[in-house]
Amino acid sequence: MILLHGHPFDHTIWAPQTAALTTAGYRVITPDLRGYGRSPAIEDKTLLAGFADDLAVLFDALGIEEAVVGGVSMGGQIAMEMRLRHPGRVRALVLSDTSAPPETQEGKTLRRELAERLLREGMKPYTDEVIDKMLAPYNVTGMPEAAARVTAMMYATDPRGAAAALRGRAERPDYRPVLAALPPQVPCLIVVGRHDVYTPVAEAESLHGLAAHSALVVIERAGHLPGVEQPEAFNRALLDFLADL
Repeated sequence: MILLHGHPFDHTIWAPQTAALTTAGYRVITPDLRGYGRSPAIEDKTLLAGFADDLAVLFDALGIEEAVVGGVSMGGQIAMEMRLRHPGRVRALVLSDTSAPPETQEGKTLRRELAERLLREGMKPYTDEVIDKMLAPYNVTGMPEAAARVTAMMYATDPRGAAAALRGRAERPDYRPVLAALPPQVPCLIVVGRHDVYTPVAEAESLHGLAAHSALVVIERAGHLPGVEQPEAFNRALLDFLADL
């Protein structure tokens, strides 16, 4: 299984899932996406197609024909892009707290403005502003270790990589046809935190409605990052899905 982090995180966001899946006998790959973590920022704009092509190269380098591809937020969009561009490499999809429609005109403007802001101010002001949207507010205060881990991850992100990804996401295509065309042999697990304000439960329900061969799991007491906020519930949903493949 390959798990793709969102913006502005790195591969360590999947630590609880890596531990659970490895214990259960699965091979787990959690890359740092281009411009994040230890992968350098090398361009001004990274399209989601570029991230997906990077993954195809990684698959080849590791000798992997196909894998279950999962991601959270931006990572979920990259997973859908992977199915669009390299369909034969995707055994199944896991989409956590993500959305499929193309970016709106307002969203394009906001992402491009945020890219400039991150380059100008660095990651700290933005992180401090949105941490209680990344995690549910009650988990920021009630789970200080998790909040500190996510905050540190966001602080450490290279603003150049984050800005490049934001510019690329502003141009993302419509992934709804990708989900609607999923055949029975490529099932999809859709997971969402009950109190996600970025991609609410209604958004996850729309993805579930598009993908005929999908399962929807709503994680209670969680926001945009249920794999961090409620790892046991998230892992249980993931392991149940994988066991049915």
